[in-house]
Amino acid sequence: MTHAQVLAAAGLTSADLSGGSLVVRSPIDGAEVARVRETPAADMPAVFARAGETFAPWRDVPAPRRGELVRLLGEELRKEKAALAALVTLEAGKIASEGLGEVQEMIDVCDFAVGLSRQLHGLAIVSERPGHRMAETWHPMGPVGVISAFNFPVAVWSWNAALALVCGDPVIWKPSEKTPLTAIAVQRLFERAAARFGAEAPAGLSQLVIGRAEIGEAIAASRAVPIVSATGSTRMGAAVGPKVAARWGRAILELGGNNAMIVAPSADLDMAVRAILFSAVGTAGQRCTSLRRLIVHRSVKADLLRRLRKAYDSLPIGDPRAEGTLVGPLIDGAAFEAMQAALAAARAEGGTVHGGARASGVAGGTYVAPALVEMPAQTATVKRETFAPILYALDYGTFDEAIAIQNDVPQGLSSCIFTLDLREGERFLSASGSDCGIANVNVGPSGAEIGGAFGGEKETGGGRESGADAWKGYMRRQTSTVNYSDRLPLAQGVRFEA
Repeated sequence: MTHAQVLAAAGLTSADLSGGSLVVRSPIDGAEVARVRETPAADMPAVFARAGETFAPWRDVPAPRRGELVRLLGEELRKEKAALAALVTLEAGKIASEGLGEVQEMIDVCDFAVGLSRQLHGLAIVSERPGHRMAETWHPMGPVGVISAFNFPVAVWSWNAALALVCGDPVIWKPSEKTPLTAIAVQRLFERAAARFGAEAPAGLSQLVIGRAEIGEAIAASRAVPIVSATGSTRMGAAVGPKVAARWGRAILELGGNNAMIVAPSADLDMAVRAILFSAVGTAGQRCTSLRRLIVHRSVKADLLRRLRKAYDSLPIGDPRAEGTLVGPLIDGAAFEAMQAALAAARAEGGTVHGGARASGVAGGTYVAPALVEMPAQTATVKRETFAPILYALDYGTFDEAIAIQNDVPQGLSSCIFTLDLREGERFLSASGSDCGIANVNVGPSGAEIGGAFGGEKETGGGRESGADAWKGYMRRQTSTVNYSDRLPLAQGVRFEA
């Protein structure tokens, strides 16, 4: 389909695509596809006020009923999966299967949240005082601000919004200024679901605000938004986090990743190569969980790198809509320049670079051959995340050395080891192993399932989205005590008789 056909199929009108100041270009060919209207900063107080007005009735709707709205959203996503996926490819440059996978992730998290709507349970706590009962319950917190990144233009919203909505919280969404069209399309699907749901879904339950940094700054600074979930660079998180903390808000931060794979002597190298390729070059290396460091035992390093160089040389690079393409474009020219700067720095630090140049035979967008860089040590450049398909290869001798290299970076998102040694695998997952929020054995660091909590430590931010008990991040905890006796004993044996 042409760009115009993709936009029309996703339900975008000429009013959505024209008359604004925000220029949207497709990374597929660099073509301008829209000029989107931005939300004036002066309108943000009204946005916050509307979210507050919406919160009051929505928090009183029973959680299973709130789950019904999310179920309907999942239905709308199922109906429009192909059209929305094509728009993700057009606007973010993902290959077709990854665009479809992103929308499927939205559907999956809706299903997850629907089940969760009947499981927002607390605890019954044994009291030390006779005739007393203690309990822990969870209540809606208030409007949730979602600031999402270009690389997962719609899935990140769904991780947050599906949970926030069943927890009783309205949502204010600021998408990346690089990918506003997918956000507009998803907002339309939500509005369709809300219309089917009926009057119990108040207007303004999900609001979309489009703009640049000042819009995100307004969300971070507003006391009307008690929870802010921000996905993006560590630099962005360093700006958002303190602002939220300064007004005693709650931040869920999903920031940088510098993810590693340890390849042990016993590793199945065929499996390792397959995992490395998807993790390192999938989404053109523009996932927060992309594999960026390869820590290989010296006994297998030569064999593994030989296989990887051969695989890298045969990667299908090109139009992400074409059948068989595995590596699409970088999001824009700035990403390419950042990649080249990192490769130049790696060379200056003694690295040997394989690949990394502009891809030949591909016209239009910014297409690049993924780079495999052999490094003499874990240098400053290796420790710094570059959002591009660069894989730094390091070697190790002892397992303790491998763990030390793995953990010696500022980021702490995802990690993995390929080994058939049970002791190594279990050690990697232990308290003295990987320091990341995600740690896998014989599975790459990228492509997480929605059933597990997603997030990391250190400069990754410490937040968690989706899975497990991440729903608690969107609610407030309340401990209550009920005295059903005719006495008033105090805890800890304190006596206070007036």
